[in-house]
Order: sequence, then structure tokens, then C-alpha cells
Amino acid sequence: MVRTHPQWLGVREVMRQGGIGTLRAVSSFFSYFNEDAANVRNVPEYGGGGLFDIGCYPITISRFLFGAEPLRVAGCLELDKRFGTDRLASAVLEFAAGQSIFTCSTQAAPYQRVQVIGTRGRLEVEIPFNAPPDRPCRVFLDHGRDLAGGEIETVSFETCDQYTIQGDLFSKAILDGTDVPSPIEDAVSNMACIDAIFKSADTGRWEVPQ
Repeated sequence: MVRTHPQWLGVREVMRQGGIGTLRAVSSFFSYFNEDAANVRNVPEYGGGGLFDIGCYPITISRFLFGAEPLRVAGCLELDKRFGTDRLASAVLEFAAGQSIFTCSTQAAPYQRVQVIGTRGRLEVEIPFNAPPDRPCRVFLDHGRDLAGGEIETVSFETCDQYTIQGDLFSKAILDGTDVPSPIEDAVSNMACIDAIFKSADTGRWEVPQ
């Protein structure tokens, strides 16, 4: 749903118009705190853990912004001994045109932010993944001329529900016989990256998504 939200389409449009120069790096953080043993997010058999639950979002956004697949990835995990799930995960994704780094956690203060860094400017997405359905979203455009932030421009996007947008676009694709916004092949590629990060955390080496 994040890929069809107006704020991310807006970020990509600013990039396409040269608003931050050439994309070099994406930096993301996504966390919440949950120690409920009965919660699906803490049950390994149900696909629990931070990387499966929320790590998928920094990965898909990085692939979306670079418009490419990572050449290789490196990851490290910290497991909760009670649940057997990763409660802290960090990764580096190397693309041909730059790099992406992210950290996600199921046991940290709730927070999320994405920084998109170019050669001439920076975009900061205030609430990148759980975009609020009851108020506008904001993206901050920093042209890099004032480290104190005096020239940061705020770009607002009208209130909307990203799940409604996703559902409507999927329905329209079916009715019109056109491609869906996020095809199954994209999900497979995202999962390949997640698998490679898990493998890297085990081997201690760079791994190639496949």
C-alpha cells in the first residue's frame, strides 16, 4: 500500500524532477514495542519477528526509489530468547546506484522515519509506513544549504486512506484488464531480499537475493 500512497508518489516525482539531484542513499527506521507472547508478531511459526513484519517496508521502498533490485545485502539480527523471533534487525542493501540501510525492531520505542539522500538535497518522510488516514501527511524537502534546517520546505499531501487507494487500484485493474500496481513478481523479489538478509545474519557474509 505504501507504493500507491500520494506521499511516496510525490517523493518519486520530486526525485524525477531533479529536486534532490542523483539518489545516493536511503535510510529507514521502523519500530514498535510488543512483548505479548500470544501476538502473531512474536510467534515464529506464524512468521513473527521484525524483519517479516515491518522490515519488508524499508526494503520495498528502497527498491521502489532506486527502481532496481539490490545487488547484494548484509544483515544482523538479535533474537528474543523467549519467542525465538528477531526483535532487532539491521541491514545494508547495495544497489548499482547507491545504498540503503535500515533498522527495524519489535521491542523499541514506536518510531518510523525515512531519509532519502541525493547529491543536492534530502527528502524526509515523516510517517512513511503507517500513514495516518485522518490527517495530511508531510514530507520535508531540504536543499542542504542550511544545516540548521532554516530552508526546509514542507510538502503536505491531502488526507487519504492508503488501503482504500490500494483496494481501488486493484479493483480498477481487474475491471479494466490492466496490470495491478504491485504485481506478485514484486512480492517475490521483496521476499528474496528478506531471505538473503536472514541468510547473511547466519553466515556473516554479503548475500545475493535470488
